[in-house]
Amino acid sequence: MSVLAAIPSPTQGVWDLGPLPIRAYALCIVAGIVAAVLLTEKRWLARGGAPGDVLDIAVWAVPFGIVGGRIYHVISSPRPYFGEGGDPMRAFAIWEGGLGIWGAIALGGVGAWIACRRRGIPLPAFADALAPGLLVAQAIGRLGNWFNNELYGGPTDLPWKLKIYEWDGGHAALGADGQPIVLGYFHPTFLYELLWNLAAAALVIWADRRFRLSHGRAFALYVASYCAGRLWIELLRTDPAEHFFGVRLNVFTSIVVGLGAVAYLFWQRGRPREVIDRSPRDGAGEVPVREDDHRSADPG
Repeated sequence: MSVLAAIPSPTQGVWDLGPLPIRAYALCIVAGIVAAVLLTEKRWLARGGAPGDVLDIAVWAVPFGIVGGRIYHVISSPRPYFGEGGDPMRAFAIWEGGLGIWGAIALGGVGAWIACRRRGIPLPAFADALAPGLLVAQAIGRLGNWFNNELYGGPTDLPWKLKIYEWDGGHAALGADGQPIVLGYFHPTFLYELLWNLAAAALVIWADRRFRLSHGRAFALYVASYCAGRLWIELLRTDPAEHFFGVRLNVFTSIVVGLGAVAYLFWQRGRPREVIDRSPRDGAGEVPVREDDHRSADPG
């Protein structure tokens, strides 16, 4: 009965459509990006932004973010690529999975900054509109790790334990009996993070409405809440990663980045929300921005 209570994992993550491989990981990433764009568009329009701004910025931010995410992943988990028996060329095999959120946010932010500058949009205001969409995108993207049978925690007998198969490329390896080889039952850390991200997205949306967060504070709340969850989830994970003093690199990153986000929240507290004027841009292409006069609406 305990096996029946386990969460199953897919035995296949790639389907061949003629010569074209359809990868579940890539589909989840694309689905997450679409969800983030749709949610951000709604929030950006509510803040006074113009239709089309979000998609134009995404054209810059998404490619930058994917490259940054892959670079961070390779740096934080170098052994499969540069360790003994590793294959350096696999560092470019992004379809196999492996995008580090910190690199994606850092380099994606550079792409967003370039696009915002080109359109005369203040980056902090746009980041506030984007924050919950990023969390939703990350939650959907974690389903790609489920399809790839990766990023699980240590062994467990809990009722929600995750069945993991020995993985061979895009599908489970088969034993002599022709059945998928089961490695064991582990903590479903992909699911923990998925649920945490959705809860954090709800928190950011609620706090943004309640306190009229502005000047990057909604984005800072996203970073702080995500780091809080990633900290304890990272301690459960067992996949290869760089360690410092016996602790995973992402644990240090979560602490440093999370504390920085909390400090920013307090530093910017009390500032009224920006109001984006939808009137036509001036000759320099700038979007007129002013601050909301109702300062009492933001008690935090």
